[in-house]
Amino acid sequence: MIIGIGFDLVSVARIALLLATDDAFETRTFTASEREACAERADRAQALAARLAAKEACLKALGTGWGPGISFLQVEVISGDGVQPGLHLTGGAGARARELGIERMHVTLTHEGSFAAAAVIAESRDLSHPAD
Repeated sequence: MIIGIGFDLVSVARIALLLATDDAFETRTFTASEREACAERADRAQALAARLAAKEACLKALGTGWGPGISFLQVEVISGDGVQPGLHLTGGAGARARELGIERMHVTLTHEGSFAAAAVIAESRDLSHPAD
């Protein structure tokens, strides 16, 4: 059963500007693993913009947005070459997912030119149809 859906669109230029002018932006927004995965990429700003869009979309799917007790660092985008991206939630974001009974989060990332986007679907087991 679908518990929540989130979508977000991010300007790659805005992320590139923040990376260039705000020394704390990257560590405040992305986990060490995310920063490492994007560090050597030629499309680094696009890749980080897509991850930020996924974080925002995830928080929308959780129905919380970011705020007290919830941070971008609690939503980690897990990806690899040829592997479908996934999300790992910790802290307040993980607690909210457990509270809602979320068992799986589907995420898709995309970027084209000036924009990056992500969609997230939060799913729980449908209790009205018990597993056989």
